[in-house]
Amino acid sequence: MLNFIESQFMKNNQSKQLYFYSVGLSYKKADAEIRGKFSLDSAAKTRLLKQAKQEGIEGLIVTSTCNRTEIYGFAEHPFQLIKLICEHSQGTVEGFQEFGFIYKGQEAINHIFQVGTGLDSQILGDFEIISQLKLSFAESRKLGLINTYLDRLINAVIQASKKIKTDTEISSGATSVSFASVQYIIKNVDDIGNKNILLFGTGKIGRNTCENLVKHTKNEQITLINRTKDKAEKLAGKLNLIVKDYAELHLELQKADVVVVATGAQNPTIDKAILNLKKPILILDLSIPKNVHENVTDLEGVTLIHMDHLSQMTDDTLERRKQHIPAAEAIIEDFKMEFNIWMNGRKHAPTIHALKAKLNDIVENELTYQRKKLPNFDEEQAELISARIIQKITNHFASHLKDENTSVDESIEFIEKVFQIGNQLPVKKTSEIEEKYKITLS
Repeated sequence: MLNFIESQFMKNNQSKQLYFYSVGLSYKKADAEIRGKFSLDSAAKTRLLKQAKQEGIEGLIVTSTCNRTEIYGFAEHPFQLIKLICEHSQGTVEGFQEFGFIYKGQEAINHIFQVGTGLDSQILGDFEIISQLKLSFAESRKLGLINTYLDRLINAVIQASKKIKTDTEISSGATSVSFASVQYIIKNVDDIGNKNILLFGTGKIGRNTCENLVKHTKNEQITLINRTKDKAEKLAGKLNLIVKDYAELHLELQKADVVVVATGAQNPTIDKAILNLKKPILILDLSIPKNVHENVTDLEGVTLIHMDHLSQMTDDTLERRKQHIPAAEAIIEDFKMEFNIWMNGRKHAPTIHALKAKLNDIVENELTYQRKKLPNFDEEQAELISARIIQKITNHFASHLKDENTSVDESIEFIEKVFQIGNQLPVKKTSEIEEKYKITLS
């Protein structure tokens, strides 16, 4: 299937025309198991970015969280981006076809705004994604994969996220998987302050969950285990908690009443073989891919909850948060409009530069003719007047293209046709975004 799609891509894309895409998959169509197959750890993301750079992709951001794995970037065909995801994860093209999505142009812009502002999150209003987007943005920038377009777009998303968080109450209540998990524990475990809690994994979700456990349960019997012990010790020192070696995991599981698993392992690290239970136990698996094998439910007294279950539960604040969606969307529309106005200005820049160059050529030819014809030709005055006329003409065209009622693509096509500049757009005099992406938002 991979070779077939690639051959179709090569056959149908000879124009080298680039478009802005968002491709990936999320909790909306893919369950935790499928998301796990397409997940990318930090090393895989770095390898993906480096391969994209080698393949000549000039603008790309990749993010992989518990809820989604997505790429935002420029390509001739979305297969170029889908291929990157599949080659660096355990996912397949067939799996992507079934569970993935492809957004292009304005749809891709809409999607990244929805994601970055928490409106597309598994738990409405979850703003953890914006920090993950910032990290992805920073890594892409280090590798030279952030062009002018992506720089402007991501910053617009960040600003929209900030304004929504400060101007609406859409982030009230349980707005993250980590906080929702703590709420679930509090509601379903009696006398939680005196229970033994084991947290396995101290990545971002693990850290956030741990901080929420300490804050909301007042429990002083929380034990941390991490494969890299010093990371657990750093968190434990901050919160005054206990740290145990990874080798003691099976012993700590026997003592625990509640276990929260939030590791980054690619395969399950807890199964029924490691559990030697002496009392009932609640296990919350917040990992992608899943780190707790489903066979633990074969044992009596085990309750297993995955993050997908948490997101399906309604809490007292959900309806209140939903009421703020229209206000959040209005803020997004404002930032999108500003971005598109900027983009339209960038779109027509190559045409204006080419028009100006064409007019200068016309003037130079005429001046050359007049120099030969007129003995007392005032060259300095003629050049000054010509330059002012050219500037006035190009300003008129630029104003027309900036007008919000103007069909930019049609006007650009008309100008290029009339002045015969379609194949003469300057390359070195304009930026990459002006030259290459002038028609990518259609």
